[in-house]
Amino acid sequence: MRIESPAFRNEDTIPVKYTCDGDDVSPALRWFDPPPNVKGFVLIMEDPDAPMGTFTHWILYNIPPSLSELPENIPKRPEVQGIGMQGVNDFGRIGYGGPCPPKTHPPHRYYFRLYALDSMLNLKPGAGLSEVKRAMNGHVIAEAYVMGRYGRRR
Repeated sequence: MRIESPAFRNEDTIPVKYTCDGDDVSPALRWFDPPPNVKGFVLIMEDPDAPMGTFTHWILYNIPPSLSELPENIPKRPEVQGIGMQGVNDFGRIGYGGPCPPKTHPPHRYYFRLYALDSMLNLKPGAGLSEVKRAMNGHVIAEAYVMGRYGRRR
């Protein structure tokens, strides 16, 4: 399985549009070659370079197995019809929160990790990362990521 974004190449700079310095909308993503027995997907976006440890920017779960892409600008609601459920990020909000590293830092890395699961998660909308990871435990059958970088002008 692999994942990519039409907005940026793997390991390249994430355009300002998708950050706190721009429109702060989620980028489009698409994936290929999921396992044939996938029952649902989870997408987690994290910054491992954050000053206080890994920072979670986006949690999207119970993505239907029929999907192979996400459009740009997923609404920041707990449940998005036909797309899935969203959790609470480390900004304390539902949905996508774009890159926003401190201006004093070099560019950070942002990983968009897609997990293929053998079941949907028995969670309500608005779950936190620990709940989602606990529910995923033992159900991940494949995973892939695309990584983008972003740094703010000093």
